[in-house]
Amino acid sequence: MRLGLIGLGRIGSFHARTLTDLPAVDSLVVTDALPAVTAEVAGRVGAEAVDSSAELLAAGVDGVLIAAATKAHPALLLAAVDAGLPVFCEKPVARAVGDAVAVAERARDSGVPVQIGYPRRFDPVFRAARAAVASGELGWLHTVRSTTLDPAPPPAAYVAGSGGIFRDCTVHDIDTVRWVTGREVVEVYATGSSRGDAFIAEAGDLATAAVVLTLDDDTVALVSNSRYNPRGYDVRLELHGSADSVVAGLDDGLPLRSLEPGAAFPAGPPHRSFMDRLAVAFRAELAAFTEVVAGTRPSPCTIAEALEVAWVAEAATRSLHVHRPVRLDELRSL
Repeated sequence: MRLGLIGLGRIGSFHARTLTDLPAVDSLVVTDALPAVTAEVAGRVGAEAVDSSAELLAAGVDGVLIAAATKAHPALLLAAVDAGLPVFCEKPVARAVGDAVAVAERARDSGVPVQIGYPRRFDPVFRAARAAVASGELGWLHTVRSTTLDPAPPPAAYVAGSGGIFRDCTVHDIDTVRWVTGREVVEVYATGSSRGDAFIAEAGDLATAAVVLTLDDDTVALVSNSRYNPRGYDVRLELHGSADSVVAGLDDGLPLRSLEPGAAFPAGPPHRSFMDRLAVAFRAELAAFTEVVAGTRPSPCTIAEALEVAWVAEAATRSLHVHRPVRLDELRSL
């Protein structure tokens, strides 16, 4: 099949290499807002370069992947949908939940399949965690802990346009909690700190965040995020139930240093980025999209599911500002 990729920054250029290695992909068409970046990535992966997203949509592609800046997601996603092309879009659907609602409605009415990028759904250990919940082997859950700690902040320009840590980073944990537990979030309490590089506070963002999610069966989920974990990239999920407890992400690449005398775990080296920690998941995620394009499977992460995540992120943002818990039904009624 012939696919198009819009946006060739850090994740886009990584996807370009992954896509060209997939057996189902015969050719790849790429474009970026910066012509020099388009030429460099196209030359490096053997893709066809075009000058604009409009040219890409008219290039005879079977499906489109969007890895452009967040502010461009709604227009690009709808342009692909209007062209009748199956589309994969990196999270979030939009910076503002109202815009995400409008995009979701247009996409739903079109019938064009849309897949949103939440790679932990494709990571083997996160899938095992979901299976453990579904099997009942953990009993009933009382506590879930989800962690995303980045080694260093992204560039200042990215932070300024990201919509904030809850919409940019925490959404991965929110989606994981919902997907693994199969439960809905009913209440959110969020707090955090901007301590770190000045550009984070200048953008009105947080460098470190903590979110408490109450699920619809009274399970409590604790989410921890930070832009500053110089030892490495830390992604973990703990599930504590009435019968057993399990963890995903407790491997020898865990970026923690044990102080126990004689401890040999973790053996290292630590995971340095999401691209090495989740490499297998990213490949599986994009392979799944080729099946969506081929019509052999439904979207494994629909825009409707991503919209629910967006509502929770919006509740976290509001909670931070009003300094109290925010219920999802309260937020939706505003």
